[in-house]
Amino acid sequence: MDILTALGGIGSAFGLSTSAGLNAYIPLLIVSLAARFPSNQPLLQLNAPYDIMGSWWVIGLLAVLLLVEVLVDKIPAVDTVNDLVQTFVRPAAGAILFAANADIITDVSPILALGCGLLVAGGVHMTKGAARPVVTASTAGTGNWFVSLLEDIAAVAISILAILIPIILTILILGVIVYFVLFFWRRRQKVGKPAY
Repeated sequence: MDILTALGGIGSAFGLSTSAGLNAYIPLLIVSLAARFPSNQPLLQLNAPYDIMGSWWVIGLLAVLLLVEVLVDKIPAVDTVNDLVQTFVRPAAGAILFAANADIITDVSPILALGCGLLVAGGVHMTKGAARPVVTASTAGTGNWFVSLLEDIAAVAISILAILIPIILTILILGVIVYFVLFFWRRRQKVGKPAY
């Protein structure tokens, strides 16, 4: 199951970095909450120094930053300034999210993990940055809030899916194993029955 864990971890890391390219604080907050809850067995186990993301003060700070980001990104003209600021924040968030993934940080060089996250989140952010002026020009700025809302929804969905990938993979593989065991058991039962 180690190879499955590694594949799930890589998928999670890429998914979270992609999400960070759309909105830095959504995947950071979701990872922080997953590292905190449920309290007896958190969904994510982050290695040091990334385990600090599960602390209450980080969760609170990310919630405030997310609220500011969501509001500011819906205001015409201010959203352009926000995108300039986020040019540094989103790739950094992607790098942290990629490296913080507990399943691969021990198997991959932290520098390589940070670089991959930086490139993925930075690429998504640059693509988003290139598309925004087109939306602004074609809608006279009135469509920016809607596109921003869609980006936020996509960031939430991608982040949640990225965290659930290892769980989904495990369930699918166990399901396939159970199917084949039952298939061969039934087949063996049919072969063993005498024909009348």
